[in-house]
Amino acid sequence: MKILSPAKINLFLQINSKRSDGYHDLVSLMCCISLYDEITLKCGTKRTEIRCSDPHVPQDKSNLAHQAGTIFLTHLKKSEGVNITIKKRIPVAAGLGGGSSNAASVLLGLNHYYGHPFSTDQLMSMGLSLGADVPFFVFQKPAIATGIGEKLEAYADLDPFTVLLIYPGFTISTSEIYRKLNLRLTKCKKKIKNTLLKKCGFDVTLHLCNDLETVTASAYPEIDLAKEQLLNFGALGALMSGSGPAVFGIFSDVEKAKNARHALSHQIKWRLFLTDMIVDSGVSFEQT
Repeated sequence: MKILSPAKINLFLQINSKRSDGYHDLVSLMCCISLYDEITLKCGTKRTEIRCSDPHVPQDKSNLAHQAGTIFLTHLKKSEGVNITIKKRIPVAAGLGGGSSNAASVLLGLNHYYGHPFSTDQLMSMGLSLGADVPFFVFQKPAIATGIGEKLEAYADLDPFTVLLIYPGFTISTSEIYRKLNLRLTKCKKKIKNTLLKKCGFDVTLHLCNDLETVTASAYPEIDLAKEQLLNFGALGALMSGSGPAVFGIFSDVEKAKNARHALSHQIKWRLFLTDMIVDSGVSFEQT
């Protein structure tokens, strides 16, 4: 079975407070984009094993996709395993949720293979035990996420804009960025309220905001440079996703986005991805 495992972007990320368990309460508008890892599952094996095309991704029990296979089969009370192969396209540790997406794709793929023994809510609960972003990828729709990211409300008022994604060529430690965050200096709460999102709809030119961006950009000036370049070449808005360092520009016209990609292709260290926002729902499974 082959599964396309998408990346995500945060169109809005407001950090409200730090919890006693170390997580942060937040409000975020999240949307998948058409940048995919390809996951192949071979079910019914003797043990769970994982392989990945990217040498920076762990290929043992510490991998979230491996853990997802284990937790699913444990809940199903199956003594068998699953072989997982990941062909990586989503940059690692870039604020795009690749590892969480892979874990969710394994849960969804196994649920499909075994005849849907678990509900979406049950799969999301399994996913939450693996990481705060995993439930969103199980949910499979654009959503406003609250709590630590596990409380999801479908958000239907997004247009399928073209997205040009820039990966500047280095990784970021999410925990380090959160550790350096000064909650007294966050700005997104003043810019937009959750209720405003629901009543008035998301406006790219007004509402893009990420409370983690200032922290990451202060250490890595490439963040601001990438945003500036995207805006210079016609993006309606530009923002860092998650804790970074990936930066995306939203374009109303695919030709403008293509021209921007061509103009920025001289940046040797940057990887550029021309994608679309996925505003509908559903995951496809290809039997092999």
